[in-house]
Amino acid sequence: MTKLKIISALLSVLIFGLTSHVSAGILLQENFEDGNFSTRGWYDNATPKLSSLEHIPNSLKSLEFHFAKGAVTPDSTGSSMRKKFLETDSLYLSYYVKHSASWVGSGGTYHPHIFYFLTNKDTDWTGPAYTHLTLYLEELGGKPQILIQDGVNVDLANIGKNLTGVSEKRAVAGCNGDSDGLGNGDCYANGSVYWNGKTLWKSGTDLFSSTAGPSYKGDWHLVEAYVKMNSIVNGAAVKDGVLQYWYDGKSVLNSTTVVFRTGQYPDMKFNQLLIGPYIGVGSPVDQSMWIDNLTVSNAVPTQLAPPQNLRIISP
Repeated sequence: MTKLKIISALLSVLIFGLTSHVSAGILLQENFEDGNFSTRGWYDNATPKLSSLEHIPNSLKSLEFHFAKGAVTPDSTGSSMRKKFLETDSLYLSYYVKHSASWVGSGGTYHPHIFYFLTNKDTDWTGPAYTHLTLYLEELGGKPQILIQDGVNVDLANIGKNLTGVSEKRAVAGCNGDSDGLGNGDCYANGSVYWNGKTLWKSGTDLFSSTAGPSYKGDWHLVEAYVKMNSIVNGAAVKDGVLQYWYDGKSVLNSTTVVFRTGQYPDMKFNQLLIGPYIGVGSPVDQSMWIDNLTVSNAVPTQLAPPQNLRIISP
């Protein structure tokens, strides 16, 4: 190989490095190239629908979710896809998403749910709506949003009372006060217990637009999110949890004072992903969405530093 070819090869590696990420601690990676999901650790629904027509460049297939009009769940998706991963205080999610031209989501003020993260305080089969903590990453009317629930933690003897600074045996997403100064969250009775929900992290901009342009929903877009559990110091929750969201590399959400857990569960960590689009009121139209090249790691990937004092030497 000549000096010129060697230099060209080195330059290619360096240039690629400038636009690529250094791998963080990968916890889960799924490219949806074949249907062997159970062999890769997926369970509950290990036979989702794949599309060979819709996929990102250099990919063969994507995960397809098609809602018939009136459907609550997509075709062939009676339950969520689940996969466990190593327990972690922090997690980073990235995936590519595309929507059909008809996509409107729920058409209402809530849903569809799409991605859910659960923790080591619940079982492998826990339903996501009533847990010690569920983190949702979803879209509403074309706007990204993140929300949390922790209904199992609600102090039923003190519904509507602010227990922040009083007791660590409390919920953080509603019913027991405002844990982080970001809002009380919702609180509502469901049989003999109370459920809650904190939906304060949402984009003010339509990022999955019906209008042609850089945010058109019918094109592939890269979504990234990072969440870090808050600290527990001297048995009490500290307001330092992190919640971030990027769309095609641009920051959309950034909150650094979130409380996800209290001193009641200082060792609470994320350990399970559910993928399960759900429209409780039924899909208002026939619509589809596709997901490709999904990664979960324990940190935000970092960029390689640019090369220093690089020179091209003629052969």
